[in-house]
Amino acid sequence: MPETTLPASAATLAHRIATRLKMKHLLLLRAIGEQGTLTRVAECMATSQPAITQALAELELLFGAPLFRRLARGMEPTELGQLVLARARCMLADVEHWAQDIEAVGQQRAAHLQVGIIPFLPAHMLAQAIAMTRPQGRRITVTLHEDTSDRLLEKLRKHELDCVIGRASAVLDMEGIRHSVLYEQEPRLIAHRSLAARLGRKPLQWTELTGLDWVLGQRRTPMREQITDFFLRAGVEPPPPFVETLSAKVIGELVAANERAVSIVPADIAQELVRIAGVGIVRHRFGWTLPPITLFERRTGARYEEQRLFAQALRQVCASPAPV
Repeated sequence: MPETTLPASAATLAHRIATRLKMKHLLLLRAIGEQGTLTRVAECMATSQPAITQALAELELLFGAPLFRRLARGMEPTELGQLVLARARCMLADVEHWAQDIEAVGQQRAAHLQVGIIPFLPAHMLAQAIAMTRPQGRRITVTLHEDTSDRLLEKLRKHELDCVIGRASAVLDMEGIRHSVLYEQEPRLIAHRSLAARLGRKPLQWTELTGLDWVLGQRRTPMREQITDFFLRAGVEPPPPFVETLSAKVIGELVAANERAVSIVPADIAQELVRIAGVGIVRHRFGWTLPPITLFERRTGARYEEQRLFAQALRQVCASPAPV
């Protein structure tokens, strides 16, 4: 019995797409989505507008319905067109990754991984995991893409990334995504060294903290929301930020250079900033943890052996020794 879960109509359509869809069609779809008019698409693809019109007609015949509405302001995808365009972008992203893998193998390396990371990850964790991922004695190459977890997961769904190391949160859209928790992070209050020493001599006074120069992450990120909630639970108005940034290094430099500056960062990041920027850590435990650092991957589609080995290395690094 053939191994298929597709109904007959879907199987017929899948066969028609597989035998008639061409790479030029995928490029055309992406170009229309980016350029908006057939005139600009023709210029972009260095061909004539009649040729573009004919190719689009072939596509719409293949899918059996219009993919774009012709409006005065340009081309707008139909509901089917949005679906087809999203799939085309994913397929082209896979082709681009395929080319990078072929180049890597040609240079006696393993596959090239596209990894999304959030800003507050310890560099040593990433460095060790990458170094430990050596399939059949060959090293992998990696491109790291830094952003917030929600934006990275969107790129993961679009096949622009192979995996994401981010922060688990109830507000994230997890459709089509599987996840595994790597480790928990505790928050630490960091400050200019002299200020850290003074704040560490007595219990923290929340009203005093609100009057300091806070360096915080951007709004609507899990870290920023946790800090806001922390002050609200203490019955104190959250402090306005002196500077907003997602860069741990910038936070460290700003705090180290300002005798009134403070921030809250994960404990492992705080230790790194002590070493590279010279900040001080205030001796205080908050009694709560941040949303856990988590590995996100697509539920379906190809998964490289190198990707599996990278995930395995990440879990090993995060398990022993435990992050501080």
